[in-house]
Amino acid sequence: MPSVLAIAAHPDDIEFLFAGTMLMLAKQGWDLHYMNVADGSRGSTTMDRETCAATRLAEAQQAADLIGAKFHKPICHDMEIAYTTENLQKVTAVVRESQASIVLVHSPIDYMEDHEVACKLGVSAAFSHAMPNLESIPPTPHYDAPVTVYHAQPLGNRHPTGELIHPHFYVDTAPVIEKKTQALACHASQKQWLDESQGLESYLETMLDESRHVGELSGKFEHAEGWRRREHRGFCGENDDPLRTTLHDFIVESKQ
Repeated sequence: MPSVLAIAAHPDDIEFLFAGTMLMLAKQGWDLHYMNVADGSRGSTTMDRETCAATRLAEAQQAADLIGAKFHKPICHDMEIAYTTENLQKVTAVVRESQASIVLVHSPIDYMEDHEVACKLGVSAAFSHAMPNLESIPPTPHYDAPVTVYHAQPLGNRHPTGELIHPHFYVDTAPVIEKKTQALACHASQKQWLDESQGLESYLETMLDESRHVGELSGKFEHAEGWRRREHRGFCGENDDPLRTTLHDFIVESKQ
């Protein structure tokens, strides 16, 4: 089966931004892979780091199981996602293990640098998946098949400086929105943290509001996720576009 790998910064980012598209791909027979780069250990005001990391690891594993994805463990703590050779080697190993044809990553410009650096690591790992002289950690055989990279929408669909960002295309996620919500609900420890740190009164309602907003931008769907395809050079063929090809019946192109 073809496979898709989602690489996000923290536990719950995939459920907020990627999971609907992943579930739609699963309906078409795709194998799902799930990686949070950071462990979520600093995402609490009530738990110590060790307890928080263990709690959020269990929640992320539960969410991955719920959507039917293979879980790949995080490699660092919150606020320590750095573009280093060692971290690139670790993320490259995950790309190689997944044998992904599609890699889903954050927006290159987002509201916090953990997202942006996780994006950079994911992009570089997708680039280096076929480089035999890039030794991964742990050592994992390279593969030569093309990989197409897609960027999710930034949180709130805006750059940190306020500009509205339109994706290249929209994926209808209404058929799987209930399961996407259930997956996000696995991250129960985040309600208190998000309420205090970011003013999100209900993280589930916030996700649904974001999903409806993207649907409104599409001009067609009730719920949607938006994607921008990264340029092909170094990754795949000029006309490779497996996300659009696979989900063509559930996609509308952006008019912007």
